[in-house]
Amino acid sequence: MLLKNTIQNLSILAFSLFLTQNSNAQQTDKVYLSGKDFEHPVQWDFYCTDGNNSKTWSKINVPSQWELEGFGEYTYGRWYKELNQKEPSKEEGLYKYEFEVPADYKGKDVLIAFGGAMTDTEVKVNGKLAGAIHQGGFYEFKYDISSLLKYGSKNTLEVHVWKQSANKSVNAAERRADWWLFGGIYRPVWLEVSPKTHIENIAVNPKMDGSITVDVNLKNVSKNATLEATLKGLNGESFQTFTFPLKAKSTKETIAAQWKNIKPWNPENPNLYELQLVLKQNGTAVHQYDKRIGFRTLEFKKQDGIYLNGTKIIMKGINRHSFWPEGGRSTSKRISELDGKLIKDMNMNAVRGHYPPDTHFLEVCDSLGLFVLNELAGWQNSYDTETGKKLATEMITRDVNHASVIIWDNGNEGGWNYDTDKVFADLDPQKRIVIHPWADFNGWDTHHYPTYLTGMHRFNAGENVFFPTEFMHGTYDNGHGAALEDFWNRYKESPLFAGGFMWAMLDEAVFRSDWKGDAKFDSKGSLAADGILGPHREREGSYYTVKEVWAPIQFQPKQVTEGFDGSFLIKNDYLFSNLNTCKMEFKVLQSDKNVLYTTGTAKEISGGKIKIPSIDPGETRKIQFAVPSNFAEGDVLSISAYDQFGKEIYTWTWPIHKALFYANKFLAVQNTKAKTSVIKTASDVTLKGGDVTVVLNSENGEITSVKNATSTIPLTNGPRPIGMKAKLKDIQVSQEGDKAVCTVSYVGGISSIKWTMEPDGRFKMEMVVLKNEKAPSGFDGFDGAFFEDKINSFGITFSFPEKEVTGIKWFGRGPYHVWKNRIKGTTYGIWEKDYNNTITGESFENLVYPEFKGYHANLLGANLKAGASSFKVFSESDNLFLRLFTPDLPKNGFPGSNPQPAFPEGDISFMYEIPAMRDFKPLEQQGPQSQPTNIRIKSGDDGIKMNLWFDFRN
Repeated sequence: MLLKNTIQNLSILAFSLFLTQNSNAQQTDKVYLSGKDFEHPVQWDFYCTDGNNSKTWSKINVPSQWELEGFGEYTYGRWYKELNQKEPSKEEGLYKYEFEVPADYKGKDVLIAFGGAMTDTEVKVNGKLAGAIHQGGFYEFKYDISSLLKYGSKNTLEVHVWKQSANKSVNAAERRADWWLFGGIYRPVWLEVSPKTHIENIAVNPKMDGSITVDVNLKNVSKNATLEATLKGLNGESFQTFTFPLKAKSTKETIAAQWKNIKPWNPENPNLYELQLVLKQNGTAVHQYDKRIGFRTLEFKKQDGIYLNGTKIIMKGINRHSFWPEGGRSTSKRISELDGKLIKDMNMNAVRGHYPPDTHFLEVCDSLGLFVLNELAGWQNSYDTETGKKLATEMITRDVNHASVIIWDNGNEGGWNYDTDKVFADLDPQKRIVIHPWADFNGWDTHHYPTYLTGMHRFNAGENVFFPTEFMHGTYDNGHGAALEDFWNRYKESPLFAGGFMWAMLDEAVFRSDWKGDAKFDSKGSLAADGILGPHREREGSYYTVKEVWAPIQFQPKQVTEGFDGSFLIKNDYLFSNLNTCKMEFKVLQSDKNVLYTTGTAKEISGGKIKIPSIDPGETRKIQFAVPSNFAEGDVLSISAYDQFGKEIYTWTWPIHKALFYANKFLAVQNTKAKTSVIKTASDVTLKGGDVTVVLNSENGEITSVKNATSTIPLTNGPRPIGMKAKLKDIQVSQEGDKAVCTVSYVGGISSIKWTMEPDGRFKMEMVVLKNEKAPSGFDGFDGAFFEDKINSFGITFSFPEKEVTGIKWFGRGPYHVWKNRIKGTTYGIWEKDYNNTITGESFENLVYPEFKGYHANLLGANLKAGASSFKVFSESDNLFLRLFTPDLPKNGFPGSNPQPAFPEGDISFMYEIPAMRDFKPLEQQGPQSQPTNIRIKSGDDGIKMNLWFDFRN
């Protein structure tokens, strides 16, 4: 009995092994010779001909860029222009690797595949050439090495990689470019093992109605062969199987089928299915080919728009390089997933690159729902026709089946070869359009960096569909969020607008393995610092501006007060989804009255869900929720929206009260019997209350000294006017009850400032901007108006030593600093951040966000932390900006990078107008939010008031 059971068990095991082997034999096995990505590499032998660690055999990780592994020389693609170099580095890399091939591979087709190698690549197996040298650094290529292998034995792979190409057009297209130039095998290397009779590849055209055509490339098909097509849902759904007869010796067949109850793919509902093709010979399965696809119908209508599933689309997009600081162009699926989620989190639906990205990135775009513009490389220079056609074929063959790919780009900014265009039409059954990015070509206007007032004929009359494939250039802190709202609202006015792509997603700061010392990351100054994200995906302020401006839910402007009725008008800015698929909730937030004096923060005192009615794309309708009884006890109303997958769309906030309410609430008042005093001399005015003494200069009205019981507060040299002129006219002092008062009268932009010292040491400033527009005739020191005709900055400023400061806690909009044309993306709340000196786009060794310095919107109260020199300020005036010092300028930028507008004098400023940040274009070519302000005050006006409380107490 024991023997029988043993035989039975062995038979079952043998049958299981047979099934497993049969199943594996029916599919193409992918056997990695390298690691799957640079984060999980395999070491090969390596020899570099020049540069660092050259002329000796050692080891290298594969995949990788050899510069990041310590070999060769780093080169940036603008070597011939800003960098003034005669020619880039030309090192070569020699790779060796031994691998075993099982004996049962004999009789099968074995290909060796390279995901990408830079730039010319020669492959030998066991000393024999696998094929012609491959030229082009961004493309997947393969060789049939079946006849070169030793089966059941070890095999030697030798790969020779030239960093520069022997083909001048390849160098011109890929290596005279505004990006880093790397060398090496930077994407995986693998074997593809297939039965002799197999499916080589396919090209699908799946429509939204469930119909599909499939171009199938076949090899070694004999008589009595059939092809079965089956569809499987990713959630286990099963569909009908179709069978198609095949002709003997056929190398290409086109099959057609239609499945019912298919859910189409779109960026808001990226439904995917598994297409399974089984090749049978005399009824026996000999090969199985699986491909993940999405069903969607693309239509490209000239002088109209781009349609997906019958809906005209608008692309909210970003340009992305395949890049990681420690990997160069060698990335990983983890990084692709990270990038895809970040793009979606910014409420974008599209992405473009300058060359075909990693396959795993396209898979992420398929699954998350991102439109992809897939580009044949060629930056301002094109490949020659033969090379271009070959590389286009490799790109299309690899990427044609991705649902996310909706457009092919042939080169960029002049880097196109018209003769290559036909290849796309020949190989793509979906007949996606081919564009020439930045050109007005064949009905598609992809004009780069258009101005706000793009010409009436080109834009308004609209001969061609308009979608700039680059706009909102983001060098340093420029662009992206700054001015985006204006550009976007204007461009959407055109019925021919199909969206746009910001430049760019990442600061391309590469890790320099050859640099000594603490500085290790290099963006070649301003050349590669174009990102809305840092190199390790650190989020800049514009990230949140874009997230709000491009949110698919748009709130119509409304002021919230204590009498709020619980209603808003919201617009559905989705393309496909009804807003009732989203969830929305509100919170009423309240902060303790001592929150700026202690470590506390805001707490939720009430909240609930908001029902969203049926709101179709493009519609605006009302939402309403029951206002809680304690609503007026709160400080901030917060509303958060989430899409059907639980991703936050955005969180919007509104202050419930006006500034005066918050000043009365948060400013600590002490009951005291202390007296105040004010003494005026020829040189000074001294105000004293409690333990606080403030001294003003009698000649200009500026603060010269502030002291409390234990220390000096170095807030001096102010208030000085910003954006206006003012000159002291008179100083009067008085006692008003228990208060000491000093009133300073001016001629100029400021009419008067009343300083009031309270008995407990609270110190109040009440400023009125002059009611007259012109200086009195003959008044010394002025010529003409008190205000500039074009005002970029307006307010008052003080000096304060930056070295004293350790942080700030404030109530207002935050946590990021703002520009006049980039207020969105900040929200009301209690914020706190430590002092830092981050220079966006340069401080890569210590890239701390949010930046400390700069302008902060809607200040209501703040505690500037500076040890014994700390002080607090509270505003009774709404819509006030706090200026915190001046951000340092980048040290390595090239001329024309325009890192930031000029800051006014002083260190701490309180302002009603702040500068706009320029984009790639000068401010005058941007929209209304970017333009200077005009201030005109007429006789009878009350004037502009600014009321502040300073708390200098310990």
